[in-house]
Amino acid sequence: MRKKSVLSAAVAVCICLVSCETQPKEIPLVYDSESTYTLTDPYLPAYEDLPSVKTLPDPFAWSDGSGRSIRFEDWARRRAEIGAEIQRYEVGPKPGKPDAINARFENDTLYVNITVGDSTLTLKSYVILPEGEGPFPAIIGIGRGSGSLPPDLFESRGIAQIAFNFSDVVAWQQVRGQEPFNRLYPELEYLGSYSAWPWGVSRLIDGLELVQDVLPIDLKHLGITGCSFAGKMAIFSAAFDERIALTIAQESGGGGAAAWRVSETLGNVETLGRTNYVWFMEEMRQFSESVDKLPHDHHELLAMIAPRAILVLGNPDYEWLAEESAFVSCKAAKKVWETFGIGDRFGISVMAGHPHCMLPDAQRPETEAFIEKFLLGNMDVNTNIEIHPYGEVDYQKWIEW
Repeated sequence: MRKKSVLSAAVAVCICLVSCETQPKEIPLVYDSESTYTLTDPYLPAYEDLPSVKTLPDPFAWSDGSGRSIRFEDWARRRAEIGAEIQRYEVGPKPGKPDAINARFENDTLYVNITVGDSTLTLKSYVILPEGEGPFPAIIGIGRGSGSLPPDLFESRGIAQIAFNFSDVVAWQQVRGQEPFNRLYPELEYLGSYSAWPWGVSRLIDGLELVQDVLPIDLKHLGITGCSFAGKMAIFSAAFDERIALTIAQESGGGGAAAWRVSETLGNVETLGRTNYVWFMEEMRQFSESVDKLPHDHHELLAMIAPRAILVLGNPDYEWLAEESAFVSCKAAKKVWETFGIGDRFGISVMAGHPHCMLPDAQRPETEAFIEKFLLGNMDVNTNIEIHPYGEVDYQKWIEW
């Protein structure tokens, strides 16, 4: 028994040494561009050519089946592959940055004008600035400056609050082809809202970059938050824009943190076949009876945020949210952060006993910890957070890699 223990320890040390050698010494907390890798020839088979994968797909495996890599240097390419799959099979293509963008800040409101061809769309975001000269870290709140989180979390810490008015892009229940976004991209009326809304968030960030002389935002410390459908929006926005340093996704449910495959095994929850299809492409319905043919799942949507920080907040009082599925998805996704030696950048907190989209006092400490560390730069704060009621759930059966 002793020899076996010594041998196991030696093997563990060797694995650690090999892993350490494959990772850079410093992993960035955020980037200064929307996307750090351009994928020129994505591998995107037709539905009938997709294999069945019953468990959660390996986030480190190349899409074409040519192998896998856990090297951080390869992660930019791999996350671009995941993004290409999600756009192809779920939400549609997120357009790039148009050439014609201008912005102004006046009367506490940021106006961002985006022009494509002869049409212009204007984003209007009310901004709450702290006292002082800045630059200020900031949170983009979906719907209002702090999203569904209590504003004092940010006000008391000198953090600016920037509202993203999603209806400036697409309404909550979009009418395809009749939304402001469609004036710019009439050929993309089939798009899911979770492609259009993240496009809007990215253009909002473009606007912040253009008005730094009058709106002093610290663009290295920019976060996003939302709850329920807006929690999904926060995840998609951060997954597809690497300028977002912190994501706080609150009770996002199916189509957000929850994994489609796992949700199929639960009760009355938001599955792929039962989600709201104005948010996704109608074409995604082809997977409603065969989620195992999806080449990805939402643990990989979460993983696209790596190496940046994310806190996933859950509420098991609402069965529809599929929090057990989100837990399994988070455990799988966190392995990406752990592989890169940055497991403290992924947190999960699932607590009952409160209304939907209302942060209970019991969840404030972990929320404050992530804000302190990743928006204020207090790196000594402990963000190794994993709070949930799923100790008896066998999440490992979903992870074969």
